[in-house]
Amino acid sequence: MNILVIDVGGTHVKILASGEKVKREIDSGPTMTARQMISQVKELANGWKYDLVSIGYPGPVVHDRPMAEPHNLGKGWMGFNFAAAFKLPTKVINDAAMQALGSYQGGKMLFLGLGTGLGSAMIVDGIVQPMELAHLPYKKRTYEDYVGARALEEFGGKAWRKHIEDIVEILVAALQPEDVVLGGGNARKLKKLPPLCRLGDNANAFKGGFRLWEGPPQAKSSCLHKQTAQAATAH
Repeated sequence: MNILVIDVGGTHVKILASGEKVKREIDSGPTMTARQMISQVKELANGWKYDLVSIGYPGPVVHDRPMAEPHNLGKGWMGFNFAAAFKLPTKVINDAAMQALGSYQGGKMLFLGLGTGLGSAMIVDGIVQPMELAHLPYKKRTYEDYVGARALEEFGGKAWRKHIEDIVEILVAALQPEDVVLGGGNARKLKKLPPLCRLGDNANAFKGGFRLWEGPPQAKSSCLHKQTAQAATAH
């Protein structure tokens, strides 16, 4: 079973196939359509063997099709049939959910992706639930307005990190996760992680894409619960 994983982003589209060690990528941007992405990915993946496809899409997805146009790409994504375009079995999932799946170690996990915006997902006992927390109201704007890339520029690093701490505290209190993963490109700019949090890795998006076909990972719940219990006691 050879799988091609495609991680669609607002600035790059990254791909990796089963058995390959080095990812490949192309520029995306505000003019890239779904059909253009398919055409360029097929060319980019030349020489790789794959018979299944996983796609991480930057937006809501239902039944393997995007339900809204992306903010940072071109038009023509909503409702697009990727399986028909590839002529292969294809699974499409929200990109934050795909990275969350690759980060999962068991139990009840909250994933927050700190990138251009704010991606979010939860996994409970191996079941992935994409979430749209970014545009919920917070202070005078939304969560995304205080922790996204523009917020980092607007408020500066110190205030940006404080907003992340506050928002993580609110979401942990509301959702009661045992584990919180902070992923996305800006997560490594945090000087200190909030309680219960661990740092994710963008490479986990590929791991999540493989797991879409391989089934949910074995939960390491006993180890995880011990770690979170110790963290909770420490704080």
